[in-house]
Amino acid sequence: MKKLSLTLAALLATIGAASAQVEIGLKVSPAITSLRADSPTANRFQSESAQVGIGGGLVVDYFFGENYAFSTGLQLTGKGGSYSYQFKDAADNTITVADKLRIDYLELPLAVKLFTNEVATDIRLYFQVGGSVAVPIGARINGEKRWLDISGKETTALQRVFFIDANALAGLGVEYQLAKSTKAFVGLSYHRGLINLDSFFDDEREPKIKDVSIKNNVFALDFGLKF
Repeated sequence: MKKLSLTLAALLATIGAASAQVEIGLKVSPAITSLRADSPTANRFQSESAQVGIGGGLVVDYFFGENYAFSTGLQLTGKGGSYSYQFKDAADNTITVADKLRIDYLELPLAVKLFTNEVATDIRLYFQVGGSVAVPIGARINGEKRWLDISGKETTALQRVFFIDANALAGLGVEYQLAKSTKAFVGLSYHRGLINLDSFFDDEREPKIKDVSIKNNVFALDFGLKF
């Protein structure tokens, strides 16, 4: 217990010493989201329409140099889009299905931010690269929380979604010093999904459809304040 107390005390002291290097803020991110769909040619999987999503939450930038920061936080994000595919039923008829999928995630970004020196008074540019991991907390298929799969079995839309998502992240933006400890920023970021998110086909409940890949694709505008 004594060792644990000493360890916690040392950790708190370290955090306190580093607090001047940490900037915390809030952001909101309206976005255009879509799904990248791919499968063997026979099933003709293809992306259809995009949709408008919105995200936002906590931003934490930990500076390990004057112009370099590790950026993280905790954010709620809405993603999804529409896709279509074909398959043959028991009578060898070709069936076309179109699904609109919306997923709400709790997301943890993990990125490095690189800042320029001032390009004008109180203005710096920044570039970020890294990734994020996300856990789905809600989903809808064609606007509904519950749906019937091809076999007629009812399930929730959230059960159809894979339990975790990972994304590559790249972005750039402008940061403006409003006051001594207050900064505003605006930027553009691209989030490319790396994991097949639709477990319906992975579970092989429709055995005639194999090797399907459906991944998130997001372009977002980031507006925020750091305090």
